[in-house]
Amino acid sequence: MSYNAAAVLNSGYRFSSHQYGPNVGNLNVGRILASFTIIGFSSNFPGDQFPDDPYGGNNGELGNNDGNIFGDLQSHRLLTAARVGNNDEVRMLIKSGADPNTRHGLGWTALHVAAVNGNTSTVKLLLKLGADPNAKDEYSNAYKVASLQSLHSLEVQFNREEEFSDRLSARSNFKGCTALHYAALANCQSCVKALLEGGADPTIANDSGHLPIHYCKDENIRVLIRAQTEVFDEQKRLKEMEERRKFPLENRIKEVIVGQELAIATVGSAIRRKENGWIDDEHPLVFLFLGSSGIGKTELAKQIAKYLHKGKKDSFIRIDMSEYQEKHSVARFIGSPPGYVGHDEGGQLTSRLAKSPNAVVLFDEVEKAHPDVLTVLLQLFDEGRITDGKGKTIHCKDAIFVMTSNLASEEIAQYGLELRREAENTTKERYEGKKTKDNELCEKITVSSHFKENVVRRILKSHFKRDEFLGRINEIVYFLPFSKSELYQLVTKELQFWAGKALEKHSVTLQWDQSVVELLTQGYNVHYGARSIKHEVERRVVTQLAQAHENCLLKPKSTIHIVACNNTIRLQITQKGKLVDLENPIKVPLKNI
Repeated sequence: MSYNAAAVLNSGYRFSSHQYGPNVGNLNVGRILASFTIIGFSSNFPGDQFPDDPYGGNNGELGNNDGNIFGDLQSHRLLTAARVGNNDEVRMLIKSGADPNTRHGLGWTALHVAAVNGNTSTVKLLLKLGADPNAKDEYSNAYKVASLQSLHSLEVQFNREEEFSDRLSARSNFKGCTALHYAALANCQSCVKALLEGGADPTIANDSGHLPIHYCKDENIRVLIRAQTEVFDEQKRLKEMEERRKFPLENRIKEVIVGQELAIATVGSAIRRKENGWIDDEHPLVFLFLGSSGIGKTELAKQIAKYLHKGKKDSFIRIDMSEYQEKHSVARFIGSPPGYVGHDEGGQLTSRLAKSPNAVVLFDEVEKAHPDVLTVLLQLFDEGRITDGKGKTIHCKDAIFVMTSNLASEEIAQYGLELRREAENTTKERYEGKKTKDNELCEKITVSSHFKENVVRRILKSHFKRDEFLGRINEIVYFLPFSKSELYQLVTKELQFWAGKALEKHSVTLQWDQSVVELLTQGYNVHYGARSIKHEVERRVVTQLAQAHENCLLKPKSTIHIVACNNTIRLQITQKGKLVDLENPIKVPLKNI
């Protein structure tokens, strides 16, 4: 036998802690509610599913509650006044010090509750008094919130209906909804108009990925939101263009990545063409990053995604191509066909591209992939679409595909070292007679067309065995060995990292001489890139710090000075104004590079 929960709730019959006392949680009413068929606005939420486990999982919506889900009395009065449209009460409370953006213990604000109940005058008043038009609701659904708040799901649903609205489905996920979402759900055109005039952003999606326009029943409201969306999109485009002019992509990347001026410039130019519409719209942008390990290839791909998508979830997809070396791995890549194991699971690439068709996709170590997988990539690069095992076509012409490879890394490393030496000699000649240090010399180098065509392309063609695959790559980006000045930066950056750790975990201050930096740069190995510097610092500095800590030599608030003497790094510790030089430093011989 099934029950109509809305009918029960609307009849005046309530399960509540007032009726059953403080131990209402001992009743199995949550499971009773879980079996109800909820009606109301549930049809407005496409794709929302009933939770598999009404009592399990902490998805981070809200923290555990101490039992007071209403908050303080003033906040409760404000939320109640907004719900019933008592503008005099709202005005008086906010002028008395109430926060217009205060939240109910279950997650919503006064503007949310005013919008969902169609109180247009209250919406206007709250906006005028400082309410955030784009604040997101932290309430998901009764089951998840009940688990997180250590409450009963029926108690949460009861309070949601009493304190917010009784017209919403208990099954749907409301997390991330703005006041504009609720105004659209309530089919209140005047509320929608007031919110849009008050600065509500119609391009904000909730956690289910839905925009306010997706919930519109009335065509007039849909037209209103669509028009404002165009205005917001244009304002956003102009704002981003101004940001790009003031702070170009290259400058942002250089804050994170040391060196690789040539690679950053090449990628920055291609991204700039894409952002400003000067690119072939029929094909996605494809890069091939070449160079030794540990030299910044993966990090640059991550920075592209961060720049383009502002850290948005699912905007960066990384696939290790070493996992696709067998012929049968194609099925795992795009999904198994009907009748085969794993058909319902989808492919590693296609399932993630379907969620974010404009993502930055990194194919790491692409040279290890099976030729049949490369055939799939060729179709992807050529047509900007891919068909999964279920026959569904995913269009991804706006995506950016980055392949990394160690092919020709030896040749690129040796060629890069030669270019570095030539550039250093040229720079020193230019500064001859002037006082400069090695780490102050700036070398600008370029890779010759002869090297690209006669060395690198031959190696690539020999491996991939198809010109059409290489022909779909927009830019082949070369990552060269680090220069002396860049090695100084890498060592300094690594020492600063450990200085932060020392201060945070052990309350000790770490200092060093420039001679230490110079000595540590000698641990650079061209085949392992920045990782060799990281390991050298750990081997020659952090090891001594760990031993000193184990021997109780590092006291809180002491200062550790790292010094270099006769190719040996040792520690000097200052405690209470006294300098202690460790007598038996760990002597680690220099590597033979």
